[in-house]
Amino acid sequence: MESTIPGIPGIPGFTHDRVTVTDGIDLHVAVGGTGTPVVLLHGFPQTHLMWRHVAADLAADHTVICPDLRGYGASDKPADPDGTAYAKRAMAADVVALARELGHERFALAGHDRGALVAVRAGLDHPDAVTHLAALDVLPTLDMWDVLRGTTAAVGFHLYLMAQPPGLPEQLIGAAPDAFFGHFLDIWTRDPNALPADVRAAYLKASREAVPSIVADYRASAGIDVDHDRADLANGNRLRMPVTVLQQDWGAALGYDAAALWRAWAPDLRHETVGCGHFMAEEAPGEVAGALRKLLTR
Repeated sequence: MESTIPGIPGIPGFTHDRVTVTDGIDLHVAVGGTGTPVVLLHGFPQTHLMWRHVAADLAADHTVICPDLRGYGASDKPADPDGTAYAKRAMAADVVALARELGHERFALAGHDRGALVAVRAGLDHPDAVTHLAALDVLPTLDMWDVLRGTTAAVGFHLYLMAQPPGLPEQLIGAAPDAFFGHFLDIWTRDPNALPADVRAAYLKASREAVPSIVADYRASAGIDVDHDRADLANGNRLRMPVTVLQQDWGAALGYDAAALWRAWAPDLRHETVGCGHFMAEEAPGEVAGALRKLLTR
């Protein structure tokens, strides 16, 4: 499962390239299929490879674009001296520019985990470019912080660790990156067979080589991303396109109404709970691909 870039696993049948999206930033991207475009954004601690099953399915009748996000995988990892390089606004702009460079002014967009936060920001900032939007197993940034309270917040300890000022989080995670990133690959997966050894190894390698940028991505979600979301709420900016959200039933576990939280951001919403683990595109790819196909008909 090698891509055309040596040493980087890829999606069979997809071509792989590096595309310049802004000055000094290139994204690694896998592209396959023909038809209306769908962009798929990966989550933490993964790369575009997490979409391998869903992408192959959708490529039967869509052009499927799977980038590594800025700061992840084989994409560029800029320094972040002022806390803005990994704002979801900047990462969303990367995605819109990538699609445009590949010849698509308008496209459907789906994101998982961190990629879902980038997708939501793209939908808010670029509503004329994003035709449909899917978010897998996250809450909007403001809501995420609001629901993590008391002892239940322990499930999100990594959010608080990586929200700390530069220095300590990078040092702690960098001292044992495979233990840190592997922890999430293990506890968030209900079906271990969904992450074969070679794929798991690829995720760990990519993550250990990107500790500063991954931390910067998370740190932005405790800072500048919150500011941007609050401004949208105050200004009445909402997701105008059809939105599908797939989530585990975290609301029941942590005591909140996930669909209601999402509906405040997405008036045209379909919210569904799933029975698999967090890495649903790998554990239940048929269910995810089916939900995306239904979204594209709305």
